[in-house]
Amino acid sequence: MKKILVPTDFSETATNAFVHALEFAKIVNAELILLHTFEIPVYDSQFFPENYASIYSSIELAKFEMFKDEIPILRNIAIERNLGDIVIKHRLMDGDLLYNLKNAVKEDEIDFVIMGTTGASDWTKFFLGSNTNSVISGVEVPVLCVPIDAKFKKIKTIGFTTRYREKDKKELRKVLKIAQKTGAKVKSLYVKNSNSDVADITVKEWEVEFANENVEFLVLPSDEVKETILDFILYKDIDVLTTITHKKTFFESLFNSSFTQKIAKQVSVPVLVMHEN
Repeated sequence: MKKILVPTDFSETATNAFVHALEFAKIVNAELILLHTFEIPVYDSQFFPENYASIYSSIELAKFEMFKDEIPILRNIAIERNLGDIVIKHRLMDGDLLYNLKNAVKEDEIDFVIMGTTGASDWTKFFLGSNTNSVISGVEVPVLCVPIDAKFKKIKTIGFTTRYREKDKKELRKVLKIAQKTGAKVKSLYVKNSNSDVADITVKEWEVEFANENVEFLVLPSDEVKETILDFILYKDIDVLTTITHKKTFFESLFNSSFTQKIAKQVSVPVLVMHEN
């Protein structure tokens, strides 16, 4: 059974991601591990010599009580969606979220991370912030990022962006396995700009190799790569967009603030970030 890690602060954003995680767990036959972290403020013991330890104890107790109260709410959501049989486990950890997230991925042998984002500013921070760079590079599992406005619906079409590199085939096969379980079609997009170096014969070879799979290959000529991807999401009715982390510069240029703002406001689709090997 696969394992999905879901960081949560029990906010509306995180709860929306939890719903996606439940449905995704059903598709890939996985269990969920909810991760809630909190940071204890640093106090100078010389100013609190007597109740120094009790301050920390009271904070930990308060966080535990909140954690304990919120868990039944999430379990009820699972039951209401007829997903009460999904195994849900829990981790309550103190310290930095991203540090604990990376440790949990390793210790629990996580297969996917699913987390919520609240909009353009958070997308930019998530993808471009110094902490996020460490997560993207340090967590070697796919990360599904769910905008708060992306309400779960049956996945009928999965978008897959590629540059027709040999190593992209492995990730495409992973996406096809997911699509097969939900009966979805995969639409693969390559934006061919004036600097493209992919030969037409390479595209044909891919079409032949994946001829028996439920995938459609689209090659769209344009120098406006980001706008073309946005149009692809809108006009091809993409439910989930899959992208592979190539070079950092490409990744940053793709997910700059203006582009993520358009995704978050105009289409609100989850983005599955996969890692090149």
